[in-house]
Amino acid sequence: MSENAKSSAWENIKPAVVLTIICVISALLLTFAYELTKDRIAQQKSLRFSTSVEALFGKVDSTLVEGSFGDDIEAVAVTSDGRTAVQVCTDGYSKDGINVLIGIDTSGAVSGIEFVSLGETPGLGSKVRDIESFREQFYGSTEPGVELDAVSGATFSSNGMKRAVDEALEAYTTYKEEILNAG
Repeated sequence: MSENAKSSAWENIKPAVVLTIICVISALLLTFAYELTKDRIAQQKSLRFSTSVEALFGKVDSTLVEGSFGDDIEAVAVTSDGRTAVQVCTDGYSKDGINVLIGIDTSGAVSGIEFVSLGETPGLGSKVRDIESFREQFYGSTEPGVELDAVSGATFSSNGMKRAVDEALEAYTTYKEEILNAG
């Protein structure tokens, strides 16, 4: 093989080799960053969850229930007195824009809603959090499918809240024994 042919072959594969090296270095850096921060992220998530449970039920001991309860169910906790908190993260107007904790009392009825985070449009979708009477329409519900009186101008966010409550009630109803036995 002539010197020109070797040089030409190297020039053809050189960009692929450089790109591969850059990709490998980037992957290693991302893996390192993930390993460095994963425990801290988990601690923050746990703290946010326990703070929300406390805001929902007051100062009470709760146990995080291990298991899979549905696609949008982030976590489930049961208190020492048998109340359940179901964290649901679902779409409103924004993808995963509604992250709420649905409180369910010992009779299986929705007793409160606490927001972990809300990524909906300020002034429109955020009304599902700000208008207390909107949240209160779900209180006392024991089964999915509550009639919804949507917030004007925030239909997607209102439907997202309804979906969150429905999923929490469905998970509670389906896994009630498993949830309550964990406490």
